[in-house]
Amino acid sequence: MERKGHSKLNIAIIHPDLGIGGAERLIVDAAVELSANGHNVHIFTSHHDKTRCFEETVSGIFPVTVYGAFLPRHFFYRLHAVCAYLRCIFVALCVLFLYPSFDVILADQVSVVVPLMKLKRSSKVIFYCHFPDLLLAQHTTFLRRIYRKPIDYLEELTTGMADLILVNSKFTASTFAKTFKNLNSRGVRPAVLYPAVNVDQFNEPNANTKLNFLSINRFERKKNIELAITAFGKLYNMRDEFLGGDTDENDLTMIIAGGFDQRLRENVEYLEELKALAEKEHVARQVQFITSCSTSERNTLLAQCLCVLYTPKDEHFGIVPLEAMAASKPVIACNSGGPVETIKDGETGYLCNPNPEVFSMAMANLARDPQMSKTMGMQARQHVVQSFSTKTFGQRLNAYVVNAAHGTKHE
Repeated sequence: MERKGHSKLNIAIIHPDLGIGGAERLIVDAAVELSANGHNVHIFTSHHDKTRCFEETVSGIFPVTVYGAFLPRHFFYRLHAVCAYLRCIFVALCVLFLYPSFDVILADQVSVVVPLMKLKRSSKVIFYCHFPDLLLAQHTTFLRRIYRKPIDYLEELTTGMADLILVNSKFTASTFAKTFKNLNSRGVRPAVLYPAVNVDQFNEPNANTKLNFLSINRFERKKNIELAITAFGKLYNMRDEFLGGDTDENDLTMIIAGGFDQRLRENVEYLEELKALAEKEHVARQVQFITSCSTSERNTLLAQCLCVLYTPKDEHFGIVPLEAMAASKPVIACNSGGPVETIKDGETGYLCNPNPEVFSMAMANLARDPQMSKTMGMQARQHVVQSFSTKTFGQRLNAYVVNAAHGTKHE
C-alpha cells in the first residue's frame, strides 16, 4: 500500500551481489520502504540468483536488473576486490548509458560507482557505508599491502564524492572517522541509519521441548562461529554441573544456520572446519548444520529455539540480533561493535566477552530457567518494535532521500 509523502522520485539502487546477507537485507528493505512511500525504485546488480535470494526481489514490488554476471568473481581465488570493482563499474556504466537520469542513486559497499553516477548531473548520490572495506580486507603480506594500497586510496576518495554518506551504527561512524582521516579533517560526517526488521513476519515462539541454541551467520571465518560450537561443547559436556542431573542429553541441541555459497571457497572450507570442530568437542550428534535456509525456514528456526548466539567480534552492526529479538528471543552476543547498540545487557540478552567460558555460562543461565528466556524475549521484541522497526527505518530513509533530491540538509 502506497504511503502519502513527498512527490514521487525515480530512485536507482546499485548493489554488488543480491544474495541473502545482512547488507542485502538492508538494500531490499530500503527498496521495499521507498516503494511503499510512493517512489519508483529500480535495483541494479551484477548477480541475482532467483533460487537464492530474498523473496521481495522476485515478487514484483520493484524491478531487479542484472548486468555483468559474465564477469569473473575472482582469478584462481585471488583478486576478489579488483573483480568486485570491475563488476560494479560495469553495472554503473550500464545504468549511466542505458537509462535516463534518476533523482537519487543509492549505492552501497563499493564506492567506486559514486563518481560514475555523479556524471548524471541531475542525480543526487547517496552512499551507504556498511563498514570501510579497507578494514575488512587482509593486509597480511607485503604483496597484499601493495595490492590494496590503490584500492584503499580509491575507496576514501570516491566515498567522499557522495552527496550524502550513511552508516549503519554509531560504532561504524566512529570507525569511519578514524579510518578516513582526510574526509574527517574536511568535516565529512556520515549520518547513522540503523538497519531494521519487519517484526510482523515473526510468529509467536513455540513452547520449547528442547534446549535448542541457534546460530545464524554466513559461513565466513570472520563470523567466529567456532565460538558458538566451543561454548556449546562446554555446556553439553558439563551439563550435569551447569544444569543439574535431570537434563536429558538429547534435549540439548544446537543449530548452525546461515548463508552458504558453493562458489565461495571460504564458505566450503569453513563449513568443513566447523564440522570437524563439532567432532573434536564431542557434540557432532547434537549440532546440526543448515546452509542457505529460506526466510520462512529461518523464522521457523527462530520460533523453535531457546535463544540465539551471535559470535562476530567488533561487528559493525549485525542484523541477526534484531531478527532474533523481533522473534521474541534473547541474544547472547560479543560485547563489542553494533550489538552494544542494539542489545540491552541483562534485559534482551547478554553481552559477553568473546570466549567460550563466558558464553557457556550465559547459555546455562537461560537453559536453567526457560521462563527467563521467555520474559527476556518479550522485552526484546518490544525493544525492536520501538527502535528498529522497518516503519522507523523507512521514515528516516525517506527523509534522507527526499532531502537529498531537493538539495536540503537533514537534521
